[in-house]
Amino acid sequence: MGEQDAGQTTRWPGAAWLRREMQRRIVVIDGAMGTMIQRETLDEDDFRGEALKDHPQSMPLKGNNDILAITQPHIIERIHYEYLAAGADVVETNTFSGTRVAQADYGCQGMIHELNVCAAKCARRACDRIMKEHPNRRCLVAGALGPTNKTLTISPSVEDASARGITFDELADAYAEQASALIEGGVDFILIETIFDTLNAKAAIYAVSKLPDQVPIAISGTIVDMSGRTLSGQTVEAMYVSLRHSAPLFIGLNCALGAEQMMPFLQRIANVAECPVIAYPNAGLPNAMGGYDQTPDEMSALIATFAKLRLVNVVGGCCGSTPPHIAAIAKVVAGLAPRVPVEVASHTRLSGLEALELTPSLGFVNIGERCNVSGSRAFKRLVCDNKYDQALAVARKQVEDGAQVIDVNLDEGLIDGVAAMTKFLRLLANEPDVARVPIMIDSSKFEVVRAGLCQIQGKCIVNSISLKVGEKEFLEQALEVKRFGAAVVIMAFDEDGQAATRDEKVRICKRAYDLLRSAIDFPACDIIFDPNILTIATGMSEHNTYALEFLEAIPLIKSSCPGCKISGGLSNLSFSFRGLEVIREAMHSAFLYHAVANRANNGLFPMDMAIVNAGALPVYDDIPPDLLKLVEDAIFNRDEGATERLLERAELERSRVSKKTAGESSAADAWRNLGVAARLEYALVKGIVDHIDEDVEEYRVAVGRSLQVIEGPLMAGMGKVGELFGAGKMFLPQVIKSARVMKKAVAYLLPFFELEKKERDASGTGEPDEEDSGPGTVVMATVKGDVHDIGKNIVSVVLGCNNYKVIDLGVMCPCEKILDTALEAKADAIGLSGLITPSLDEMVYVAKEMTRRGIKIPLLIGGATTSKMHTAVKISPRYDGTTVHVLDASKAVVVLSALLDKAKADDFVEEIREEYGEIREDYLASQTDQRLVSLEVARSRRFNLDLTVSPTKPSFIGTRVVEPELSELVPFIDWTPFFQVWMLRGRYPYRGYPKLFDDPTIGEQARELFADAQTVLEEIIRDRSLTARGIVGLFPCQRDGDDIVVYRDEKRDGADAERFCTLRQQVQKADNDEPYMALADFVAPADDYIGMFAVSAGFGVDQLVSAALADHDDFRSIMVKAIADRLAEAMAEWVHLRVRREFWGYAAGERLDNDDLLKVEYAGIRPAPGYPSQPDHSEKRVMWRLLDADAQTGIQLTPSLAMAPAASVSALCFAHPQSAYFAVGKIDRDQVASYADRKRLDVAAVEKSLSSILAYDP
Repeated sequence: MGEQDAGQTTRWPGAAWLRREMQRRIVVIDGAMGTMIQRETLDEDDFRGEALKDHPQSMPLKGNNDILAITQPHIIERIHYEYLAAGADVVETNTFSGTRVAQADYGCQGMIHELNVCAAKCARRACDRIMKEHPNRRCLVAGALGPTNKTLTISPSVEDASARGITFDELADAYAEQASALIEGGVDFILIETIFDTLNAKAAIYAVSKLPDQVPIAISGTIVDMSGRTLSGQTVEAMYVSLRHSAPLFIGLNCALGAEQMMPFLQRIANVAECPVIAYPNAGLPNAMGGYDQTPDEMSALIATFAKLRLVNVVGGCCGSTPPHIAAIAKVVAGLAPRVPVEVASHTRLSGLEALELTPSLGFVNIGERCNVSGSRAFKRLVCDNKYDQALAVARKQVEDGAQVIDVNLDEGLIDGVAAMTKFLRLLANEPDVARVPIMIDSSKFEVVRAGLCQIQGKCIVNSISLKVGEKEFLEQALEVKRFGAAVVIMAFDEDGQAATRDEKVRICKRAYDLLRSAIDFPACDIIFDPNILTIATGMSEHNTYALEFLEAIPLIKSSCPGCKISGGLSNLSFSFRGLEVIREAMHSAFLYHAVANRANNGLFPMDMAIVNAGALPVYDDIPPDLLKLVEDAIFNRDEGATERLLERAELERSRVSKKTAGESSAADAWRNLGVAARLEYALVKGIVDHIDEDVEEYRVAVGRSLQVIEGPLMAGMGKVGELFGAGKMFLPQVIKSARVMKKAVAYLLPFFELEKKERDASGTGEPDEEDSGPGTVVMATVKGDVHDIGKNIVSVVLGCNNYKVIDLGVMCPCEKILDTALEAKADAIGLSGLITPSLDEMVYVAKEMTRRGIKIPLLIGGATTSKMHTAVKISPRYDGTTVHVLDASKAVVVLSALLDKAKADDFVEEIREEYGEIREDYLASQTDQRLVSLEVARSRRFNLDLTVSPTKPSFIGTRVVEPELSELVPFIDWTPFFQVWMLRGRYPYRGYPKLFDDPTIGEQARELFADAQTVLEEIIRDRSLTARGIVGLFPCQRDGDDIVVYRDEKRDGADAERFCTLRQQVQKADNDEPYMALADFVAPADDYIGMFAVSAGFGVDQLVSAALADHDDFRSIMVKAIADRLAEAMAEWVHLRVRREFWGYAAGERLDNDDLLKVEYAGIRPAPGYPSQPDHSEKRVMWRLLDADAQTGIQLTPSLAMAPAASVSALCFAHPQSAYFAVGKIDRDQVASYADRKRLDVAAVEKSLSSILAYDP
């Protein structure tokens, strides 16, 4: 710590002078600025001054003391001068709230540079004046960085402990902006003061450390009460350990307490600080009116005690102190000797809420291993299920079991490592029982490591970095770790791979050590080597020496790398014996015993720490002697048979485990002891396919006829399923699993049906066909032009479970085929499905055709874009028969049962007709009441874009194909719509993922479904059975009226241009100032850019679905499609993120987690054709021409403008910060005519494509 480089001394002579003075005498800093400003009794006009007289009246400035550096600089300069005249050597700039974070409360966040420069110059002028009047004096300016009104460690939300009001990088950026301006204004050093959250201070240190000027830093924290802790929970010792990496000029305490109350905590920081110490308390405690009563003599007498006890190097005053207080303090400390800093420690120091010093007396350090998704299936399951409260309990148990550090590893393909690490560590910060110990951030991905560093206020350990990335990147990562003040684990890897032998381990560790020490001066005591504990007893002879090589490497590494520590992941040693904890625990205990004792070197070079399960480590002496010998023979490779004997012992232990668990599994298999009919019924209800063939065969042989198997236990089981589903006691995923069992049973029986039929024909018995058609036959289809069918498939399965005969015609089904099939099959009903808005028009056409052809059977309408309103208004009047909107699969059976039950049908149909008639009347009344403005008026009140925002030029012009790995998309998945597909929605307050897991009704089923989804997703990723592919386009453009003209290159040649026609709002606004928006409004009239993309995760879906259906597995078929849809939407988020940050780069510094993305908190928008801001799907054709999407990706447009594969997403991208999502709403005839003219189409064609938003009947 103590030494500063020559360059910094030369650049910052004031700080160099201060270092010398603090060794020679007690230096005096100024008193309270706020107290002095209050005495000026300034009003609002004074705070505004002439400079800010036009500042918005809605944002009062009174109370914004920092702004006075701009509006009343003479007052601020005078106060500085008064403190200097009273005897202060250092004055702080009036910038306690000088960040954009704090100034946002006053609407002054755009004045940060001016405010801080002016404030620094005020202080500088006061110092220059004093030094001119007293040539023998030297006075300095400290640039004050306050804590802001945000905290990085404490949640602002009672409901969500993981929420934060600001991110580390946002706060660091704000501090960097402020510090840069203070430096420009002429400060001598930066004082980070009144720290109530150490992580805020670390953000300030981080920000300042990255500035090119390398300005010296001083630090002062705040103890909020007599508990002796900061507001964020740290002791003063822990705070010091967390911040000492900044090599502060001085460190200490200020504010919150008077001198008397501060004394014990000042003593504690003085006992550990290797640098000078400051104390500037309040003038006592506040009185009942919030004022301070302590006189200058009273306060100075208490501070004199600080000095006499040799606790301080710098003193001053905080709240309530004035120039007379500072004069009295300067007088009493004059001539008293300053504190002598403690000797710089050579041992490793870590901290959580409390400090942990790795002194020799501490001995071996246990690092708890169970918060690791790679090493603990239970912990992984908790994280994947978003059960963070239970995951925290795992950490708590580790601490209770003796872990002194907690290792946190969230590296897993199906987990968003950055988001999960962020959330878990934020939650952990609120658990003092766990947060008291230091954290080890464990990840092979440096972006996850950095995300973790941004959440931890203490001094943590990073695990790990290595030379396998090359020297340049290795040092860059190490430097970033150093900026956060963390210790670091270095794995024994280099560019050639993992070190396995003793000599390789020593060579790589020595190379890394020398680089860290010479290139970036990384503290030796914060370098921890992991020389790789590798697996032994694998059956491969070359692995037998691994443990011994590690043990022999320890003393050689520690002797050649002075000050370093040795660690390792202990569980790797015994990986061959997974599931045999008796063997594994014995191996771990024996290995640690020898590694820590290191008897071969008289204990001089012990292993310092290891990642262990602290609660599963037997005492060395308690290991059975026979087992201990086997284990140690393997560890030390004492003879060739050691591995074989240990494997034999493992088999013995395995048999003991099997006998123990046999009794446990027998209870779960008890249903197999039931009679065969009961077994079949049970299997159907529970969705168990494992024994279905053998049970069906057993029952078939017993009854003699195949049909009796179906009519007997299988139908009984399906009847129970339908009953439970209808009562809400069984849920859709379970129903579909039951259907899978039924289909597999029927598939097994089909050959026997054929055989029995032939036998009847040969015998001439002439028995009629005994198959029962059930309650009815339904033709199901996704209409022409639409490729989406998940909902339709679910309805088909549910109907099948209720014994309806379902004829599923698939997707893209022409009207003629639907109706012909219905007539041919003598269907009892037709079900139409669709997702995109053009499907609504096709449904209207089918309804008209049914009337024309005289078909009168019920018509069921369903799908995401359908509604009861649209069905009643647009479809039902076109059909002479009964039309019913079916919300979801759970309603389909109820509706069909009522329609096809002769006793109930008439009443049900009459009720539907009355209800739909009322809906139509209400709709027509609402249209009459809804007023629209003319297109001319709407255009005159268009949204006025701020053209002072310069467009960002993209990194490329044209197109780029992207093909991410599916694992890259998983973190971007929004799972809530997935559960909606399966009709698992959850009731308040359990709506949405992951809250629905706690829903008392559906939670258990949701968790089971999610586990199934994870299994299928893992298989898809592993087998690469789906492919994600897409294309991004970035093009020059400009606004032309309500259109966007897009050019193919920077030549902006109109001859080759394309045109997007946008639609403008016309529904009259309640507020006359509110604009009527169109997407074209978000584009500048010249020299702008637009983005677009089309992505799909559906390549391969058809093959997976075909395989599932061939196996009679509807559940898997629907699951695959649902997952593909989620991956497609995730890919849209992924590619839009890359557009913002990389391809276009207009938000290169964006830092958002997945929750932020789902809340649409990113800059810019990505509306899609067919959605509310651009309801016309035909604009996709323009996109496809510009992107050449079909040729380059294989994503096609159907005649009705659906995308194929179905799991596809497309969108336009707008970058302007004012761009926003909106709904066009209803439009009138004048806009339809204009739109048709611009698109060169007939009005009738446009009216058809925009029928759902017309404010009139065409």
